Amino acid sequence: MQLNNTRRFRLYIFKSNKHIYANLIDDYKQKVITSSSTISKDTKSKLKPIRNCNTAGIVGANISLKIKALGIKKIIFDRGKNLYHGQVKAIADATRKAGIIF
Repeated sequence: MQLNNTRRFRLYIFKSNKHIYANLIDDYKQKVITSSSTISKDTKSKLKPIRNCNTAGIVGANISLKIKALGIKKIIFDRGKNLYHGQVKAIADATRKAGIIF
């Protein structure tokens, strides 16, 4: 049995009734490496209090900046139980536009 030594981190998207969250998770260590959401300090000043595709795009751009600062280029996109539509698609598009591959 040969183990795969290439580790990819997982970008998990969670949506609540009021907010949207993007967490970068290391499944081997079972820890959240970095995160961004509509209630984060660095994104809260740029957002209106409405959860829509525009705010999701800002959250996606913010998490992609944090991922690039860590030197990570390839990730796994985990949308959870959400459909790949609307806000989830806006986060994915903003992350891909910044150069993160998944």
